[in-house]
Amino acid sequence: MLFRSTGLGKTELKGKIDTVQRQGDYLIMYVDVTDPVKWRIRVALEFSDLMKVMSSMLKSAIIAFLLSPRQWRKKEPAHPGDF
Repeated sequence: MLFRSTGLGKTELKGKIDTVQRQGDYLIMYVDVTDPVKWRIRVALEFSDLMKVMSSMLKSAIIAFLLSPRQWRKKEPAHPGDF
């Protein structure tokens, strides 16, 4: 997973989702950043955020991405360019 932040300029962060846990009315997603720094980011998702993510997953382009045989191979994906 790649991250960018307007506060960090062009710096690109690499990381992965570690766990997701319920905490009250939120789902807390823990993301471990591994490069160029070692950070643990916490994201608090409320119900409306989760509904936005789920509705976005129903778009045809996203479904095609998920069903693409290329996505199931274990190799480094091509860089997305400027995102």
